[in-house]
Amino acid sequence: MDHLIDTNIVIYYFNGLTNDESLHNLLNESFKISIITKIEFLGWGQFVADSTLYTKAKAFIGNATVFELDEAIAEQSILLRQQFKTKTPDAIIAATALENNLAVVTHNTQDFNRLGVKTISVTMK
Repeated sequence: MDHLIDTNIVIYYFNGLTNDESLHNLLNESFKISIITKIEFLGWGQFVADSTLYTKAKAFIGNATVFELDEAIAEQSILLRQQFKTKTPDAIIAATALENNLAVVTHNTQDFNRLGVKTISVTMK
């Protein structure tokens, strides 16, 4: 099964907050993310004050395959929000994983497991 990287993992990895070797292998070249992860990551307020860091972040996220929000993902997100009252970003990430048969790599496995999504946990420093 392929992997979809959750926003928290992208942030932790980019900021050097994880030393999980398997994660390094996943993110070293190409990886998969939801459009919501791209928005959340690049929307981080710290980038406003540091254009060099933002350029590095854009280059890093440029290695990702980004799953856009299509009708199937939108419908699945709506169902997840209705059934589980989950937050919209988590619903979109979960729906993206479910629609594309991907496991979510995350630090918040409980958030996704309760939605019926397979997860892989990452070791933090």
